[in-house]
Amino acid sequence: MKQLTLNIVDSKFQAFLEFIKTLDYVEIPEVDKKALDELQGSLNQVKLMQEGKIEKQSAEDFINEL
Repeated sequence: MKQLTLNIVDSKFQAFLEFIKTLDYVEIPEVDKKALDELQGSLNQVKLMQEGKIEKQSAEDFINEL
């Protein structure tokens, strides 16, 4: 089986996913939704930090949270 990585506009992702689920020759592995949502949230925070919209946390503060 071959694997393909695609970049899809967020607004069209769900429609595309529903379409490819109808294809009998495409296998879509199950993903832990909670883990995926947490990862997306983290990526959004990094993006906001890079844009200067939220304050960055120091390494010391991060370690203290653990």
